[in-house]
Amino acid sequence: MKGPELVLYNGAITTLDENNPEVTALAVSGGRVTAIGGAELLESADESTKRVDLKKHRAIPGLNDSHIHVIRGGLNYNMELRWDGVPSLHDALGMLREQARRTPPPQWVRVIGGWTEFQFAERRMPTLEEVNQAAPDTPVFILHLYDRALVNKAALRALGYNRDTPDPPGSEIQRDKAGNPTGLLIARPNAMLLYASLAKGPKLPYQDQLNSTRHFMRELNRLGLTSAIDAGGGFQNYPDDYRVIEELAASGRLTLRIAYNLFTQHPKSELEDFTEWVRSSSPGSGDDFYRHNGAGEMLVFSAADFEDFLEPRPDLPPMMERELSQVVRLLAENRWPFRLHATYNESITRFLDVFEAVNRDVPFNDLRWFFDHAETITPENLERVRNLGGGIAIQDRMAFQGEYFRERYGRDAAANSPPFARMLDMGIPVGAGTDATRVASYNPWVALYWLVSGRTVGKMQLYPEQNRIDRLGALRLYTVGSSWFSGEEEKKGRLVPGQLADLAVLSADYFKVAEEEIPGIESVLTIVGGKVVHGAGDFGSLAPPPLPVSPDWSPVGSYGGYHSRVHDQNAFRSCCRHAIERPLRTAPGSFPWGGGCDCFAF
Repeated sequence: MKGPELVLYNGAITTLDENNPEVTALAVSGGRVTAIGGAELLESADESTKRVDLKKHRAIPGLNDSHIHVIRGGLNYNMELRWDGVPSLHDALGMLREQARRTPPPQWVRVIGGWTEFQFAERRMPTLEEVNQAAPDTPVFILHLYDRALVNKAALRALGYNRDTPDPPGSEIQRDKAGNPTGLLIARPNAMLLYASLAKGPKLPYQDQLNSTRHFMRELNRLGLTSAIDAGGGFQNYPDDYRVIEELAASGRLTLRIAYNLFTQHPKSELEDFTEWVRSSSPGSGDDFYRHNGAGEMLVFSAADFEDFLEPRPDLPPMMERELSQVVRLLAENRWPFRLHATYNESITRFLDVFEAVNRDVPFNDLRWFFDHAETITPENLERVRNLGGGIAIQDRMAFQGEYFRERYGRDAAANSPPFARMLDMGIPVGAGTDATRVASYNPWVALYWLVSGRTVGKMQLYPEQNRIDRLGALRLYTVGSSWFSGEEEKKGRLVPGQLADLAVLSADYFKVAEEEIPGIESVLTIVGGKVVHGAGDFGSLAPPPLPVSPDWSPVGSYGGYHSRVHDQNAFRSCCRHAIERPLRTAPGSFPWGGGCDCFAF
């Protein structure tokens, strides 16, 4: 009998199999796990078997982010200076200063999400004066959560914003006493100003977008991700913005399994969008690396209740029910799975009214659907979700803005935002993720720390013990739990015979390190379908060849992605067509927010 293609041995392998939860070895052939056990698996090897000694390292099933904007993030990754995990504002501004020097005209320096002032030793935001001093000539755009952006004087000139520029609906261009823009763009609470402004910057050429997407996938692999569910998003137009990911999929260059959702494109024409897609595409089409997952997270623009906890909760317009009902009915009739962004319980109540009404006419009958986020959902609405067979995908957005939430809504409300312990007790499917990259970081270990500790990245205790999850349970949400949301629970999430051979070997034992050390965990060996996609340290020789970074001025070439101790060695010490029917890169003095489009907030 032919031996397995790969045997991993001498490890502490968490399988998430209740009958055999930890083994020391596993065998792989044909991209799937074929056996789990101990040293006896080496006896099944032959001369063609590759043997890898795990040197007692902890190995886990590959992590799976159930809500991430990986396709859009990949197109932009090489352009963005990441402040994710940077420990001080001093270092962040040093990075900004150096990147501004190396960035050629007309390119911008962009810091797009993944950070909060509470992570910094200084516990504060940068000032506009500091940003202008760091980058006096190169345009700089710094996005902070969904609430504001800081742009320097050079960026104001590039954007064409001056004293005559009107404030878009629901947003503010802060001005000085003379009426001139200061450089602070504020969502009140509509974030369209932020994203419409960001979209006016230059894009990467197509070949650089290919390189950027590959680097973003490798960065996620470095952190132990092997799968992701893409939630669509603003400025992610189908099919144009999917060309890169589809080329990589067709040529076998994906190192991350991606299930993608289709996000509506045109305000007031959402039904037409989905009617066309129902005719031309089918959920489940594709393969184990790249497959269509259904509709959402935006179904209709009138249902957008994007969160900005510095502002009061937005009320959804009265036409929402009619518009949402039309789309959900179409999806249910055609058995299309769907997901819906839903932050506030008040919105969720109205959404569930629509779903229940549609279900009476067109029974869901195990149609897979779920809410994303659900920070303030009540027990009553959880019961309604369960009765309709829905799930909830949760993300660590509160780890980045929990301080703002608690200040506005109080300690008691914050203690169950979201109430994931109750969700699990009720048997509702729950998957974990990040919603990266525009608010939370893409680092899954920050999300796992949030679930386990109940703390924000600023170390504020957000959740009491009864709304926290133990380490094994949190890992289960990021593996087995997330697989439900793409209908792949029989394929992935556990290391058992028959499932996909996707796993991560960790730099430190997740189950033994101190709680505060969880965010610093990385993968030293990541395997997808039995093939090594990342290796470091003792496993560096197994890693795929280095991938050059393009363009040559990219921040990724200097700083990588998520800040780590390795980066400390080099630390510094001194409308979109949604809104309008013309291109976004309009001439100075024209502004792309006339029609209004909430997709920018996703």
